[in-house]
Amino acid sequence: METELVVTSTTQVDEGDHERFTHIVLEGYTPKDGEFVPLDNSVVGAMINATPVRALCGKVWVPGRDPQKYPICPTCKEIAESMGWSLPAS
Repeated sequence: METELVVTSTTQVDEGDHERFTHIVLEGYTPKDGEFVPLDNSVVGAMINATPVRALCGKVWVPGRDPQKYPICPTCKEIAESMGWSLPAS
């Protein structure tokens, strides 16, 4: 079964964490012959409601900073590329 995946990146914001990265969050997917299937992992919803999300690397946090200010998490990037997903240029 082929699927199209929606990937959103956002920033790690744990206090006291010296390494800050933009993490990739899988919000859902679209089966080849179907409609978008959400996974209850919305970055926008998490920012509004102050609820945690889970990144591809396993990091769980409440997003709140501009992801464009940080490099992409190497683990998230490796996972995404291994799945054949295209990523924005960093």
